[in-house]
Amino acid sequence: MTVPGRRSSTFIRLLRSGFTDPSAAARLLDSEALASVRTDPVLLDALGATADPDLALLGLVRLAEAQSDDERPVLLDTLVSAKPLRDRLLGVLGASEALGDHLARHPRDWHALVTYEAADLHPGLAEFEHGLSQAHDPIALRVAYRRCLLSIAARDVCGTIDVAQTAAELADLATATLRAALRIASAAAPDDAAACRLAVIAMGKCGGNELNYVSDVDVIFVGDAPNGADEAKAVQAATRLASHLMRICSETTIEGTIWPVDANLRPEGRNGPLVRTLASHLAYYQRWAKTWEFQALLKARAVAGDPDLGAQYIDAITPLVWQAAERENFVADVQKMRRRVVDNIPASQVDRELKLGPGGLRDVEFAVQLLQLVHGRSDAGLHSGSTLDALHALAAGGYVGRADAAQLNDAYRFLRAMEHRIQLYRLRRTHLVPEDEADLRRLGRSLGLRTEPVAELNKAWRRHASVVRRLHEKLFYRPLLDAVAQLAPGETRLSPRAAGQRLEALGYADPASALRHLEALASGVTRKAAIQRTLLPVMLGWFADSADPDAGLLNFRKVSDALGKTPWYLRLLRDEGAAAENLARVLSAGRLAPDLLMRAPEAVALLGDPDGLGPRTHEALEQEVLAAVGRADSAEAGVAAARGVRRRELFRTAAADIIRSYGTEDSPAEEDPGALVDRVGSAVSDLTAATIAGALRAAVSHHWGETLPTRFAIIGVGRFGGHELGYGSDADVLFVHEPREGVDEQEAAKAAQAVIAEMRRLLQLPTADPPLLIDADLRPEGRSGPLVRTLSSYAAYYRRWSLTWESQALLRAQSVAGDAELGARFIELIDPLRYPAEGLGEDAVREIRRLKARMESERLPRGADPTLHTKLGRGGLSDVEWTVQLIQMQHAWSEPRLRTTRTREALAAAHAAGLIPAEEAQILDEAWVLATRVRNAVMLVRGRAGDTFPSEARELAAVGRYLGYAEGTVGELLDDYRRITRRARAVVDDLFYGA
Repeated sequence: MTVPGRRSSTFIRLLRSGFTDPSAAARLLDSEALASVRTDPVLLDALGATADPDLALLGLVRLAEAQSDDERPVLLDTLVSAKPLRDRLLGVLGASEALGDHLARHPRDWHALVTYEAADLHPGLAEFEHGLSQAHDPIALRVAYRRCLLSIAARDVCGTIDVAQTAAELADLATATLRAALRIASAAAPDDAAACRLAVIAMGKCGGNELNYVSDVDVIFVGDAPNGADEAKAVQAATRLASHLMRICSETTIEGTIWPVDANLRPEGRNGPLVRTLASHLAYYQRWAKTWEFQALLKARAVAGDPDLGAQYIDAITPLVWQAAERENFVADVQKMRRRVVDNIPASQVDRELKLGPGGLRDVEFAVQLLQLVHGRSDAGLHSGSTLDALHALAAGGYVGRADAAQLNDAYRFLRAMEHRIQLYRLRRTHLVPEDEADLRRLGRSLGLRTEPVAELNKAWRRHASVVRRLHEKLFYRPLLDAVAQLAPGETRLSPRAAGQRLEALGYADPASALRHLEALASGVTRKAAIQRTLLPVMLGWFADSADPDAGLLNFRKVSDALGKTPWYLRLLRDEGAAAENLARVLSAGRLAPDLLMRAPEAVALLGDPDGLGPRTHEALEQEVLAAVGRADSAEAGVAAARGVRRRELFRTAAADIIRSYGTEDSPAEEDPGALVDRVGSAVSDLTAATIAGALRAAVSHHWGETLPTRFAIIGVGRFGGHELGYGSDADVLFVHEPREGVDEQEAAKAAQAVIAEMRRLLQLPTADPPLLIDADLRPEGRSGPLVRTLSSYAAYYRRWSLTWESQALLRAQSVAGDAELGARFIELIDPLRYPAEGLGEDAVREIRRLKARMESERLPRGADPTLHTKLGRGGLSDVEWTVQLIQMQHAWSEPRLRTTRTREALAAAHAAGLIPAEEAQILDEAWVLATRVRNAVMLVRGRAGDTFPSEARELAAVGRYLGYAEGTVGELLDDYRRITRRARAVVDDLFYGA
């Protein structure tokens, strides 16, 4: 019995030794099984040095209790007298609950940790084969496998071998296990073994000699017939052997399982035959294989079965692997695979995902493999299946910067060590960092972090993940700059040919021009060139993420040339984290935004201001424009200033739209496309109204002074009045005037005509700024009618002659500039026309439907695909807008919420009023938003307006990227557009045509 004082002393010592539950540890030490060693200070110190002293002590007690009476003293005497066994055994017990369970079930296996010969320190494949040689059935194989695994884990946790050696030993053990399993399968079916030749090709981490503790072992099977035998029967026999081999390793028995053998990397995956001949493999790879299959073959290694057949397979596929980078869409395919991997991680696990998450192991592996495939065509020194060996070879060859390679090497080793220790605990396949405090503490201590293991672990993990995130893109680009800058004599660097291959593989269509741009930007010893060399590796990665990297780089050179001498430009990009990425997105997304920026490069400052991309109010815009016009010496100078404001604000709007559509590393893409459309429509409409107000002020003040002889108002109609203007939209307007008191009507009309002509002239003067076209064709009588009318003339016309389509056109009328009181009276005048009391009669409804049907048949451009025309095509803008407008004209008289000029607001109001079911309203809204975004995208990409998808592949890809479609998925974009608009047209047929 322990006295209180002694117990207290033991309690404190256990606590200091790292036990988290000293009371339970004291009880375990008092157990009968440890009676002979419980007071030995060496044992307690050794337990305290393990990753989890509590777990190690529990495992030791279980192991001692499982020994026979004769064997237990041998175990305990050896434990306290032999440091190698003590460190190995307790180290394993403190790191792996699963191996502790194995030792409790197989208590004599502790002897596997006693020997300390040179071969035992670094066993190879032969030693593992010897260790499995006596296993003649699946259960015995599992026991022998765990015994060998026990020795690997002991060397690992004691630091005898590093993480790369551990992974290589695990791969050797897997190779020996596959050979033993094939031996067992062949012994069970000797006739099948005699009837075929079978080679087992290891893939993935096993093939690359970098296996985890618990991982699927990826394989491919190659079969053939012995001399003169029937090939079909040989393949059938080989398939039975291969299937049995897989079951031997994968099935769960009383001794558990070893690991799943996964043959899904074979041609056609799980849909293809398990075993093929070499000729069948080659025929598939030469004709049908996808890029990812060649990337997987990087690690192919013959490991079991017929060695000659395995060697023939490797010799045959190796040339195909190193030609993969020449395939069409090679880089796009690789990047798409990476994105798909990341996209498939549940959101709740992304931050804990050690392998597949951002800054994880897969980032390093994908980057290294991509560079191997690109440069391995001409450099056989890169032909390695091991990630770390390949990284070393890339650095030695100048394909990767040495400092970058060293940092990635350290990060990869740390992350792999974390992965190993996480899996070792329960021998379960996982890549998730645990959340439980005790698990994190054990993990940290197992990696040598003893002071504050949890805090130190999290800090180190985040630091290494950050290094990977920061470097894995730079890995591609930094050597390109070294190749053109040529600053450090004697440093190994990329040859021009290798640099060109690198750029081409990363999506640059004109590598020679790209290298010239890099040389112009980064060469020299100036401070400017030094900053560019810091920026460009990241910028090039962002350009490559776009549909047109060449244009992004060219535009960046132009902006840099224009602003390179200003002190703030490069400092902004270097110091303001978001500015550089925002600029890269804007410069590579199409022509419009870069064109706007080139005319006033100083607008790049907006990209570094957290509030710089927010929309400005109509009042603020109009105030700035009118002030600029007021300061000008002439009408031309005034409107030039107004158009300059418009250019800058169009750039602000376009840049914000692009950045929110693409997303950035720190800010995901906007999830609500309707919000993007509304933001652009409102911003461009407000900007257009302010510009027109400025042109009106300039035209009046420089010809008539402060006051025009007639009161004058401009009414926005169409998309302008609906706050739905796109980047390429004209401004549809009506002009209304009212002679001032004492002014002759003829003189007033003449003044009104003159001011309109002057406004149009000023807004279309040839300058570097985009023109603003004013279109008045929606006025009464169209082009045949007078350009401007008095308010009383409008009233008389609408009273006597107004047609239904003219009333419909007025649904989106809103006063936008000029005399506000006159504009308000005009709106008051037209309200009874656009919102007729008691709604529309049947004749009016029929007339609207007839006009719509005629427009569909006559106005669609010849040769245009009606399923892809955003304005007039099936389920496009016209379909949705006419349907909504018909509902407004029928019901707005009794439903005030329908009295809005905005399509989406009216659609929501119709649903709220019970006039459209929720599902149909959603379908119409989705189609309208998508068609509007396509039009905006076309203008952003091509720099000119269009109602159809671009035919040029790169432009179409850029439209797709803006809409959120990854590279290589434009087919999905077109399919989605057709599907969404087809559903919208069905709703239109129901609601508009009454079908």
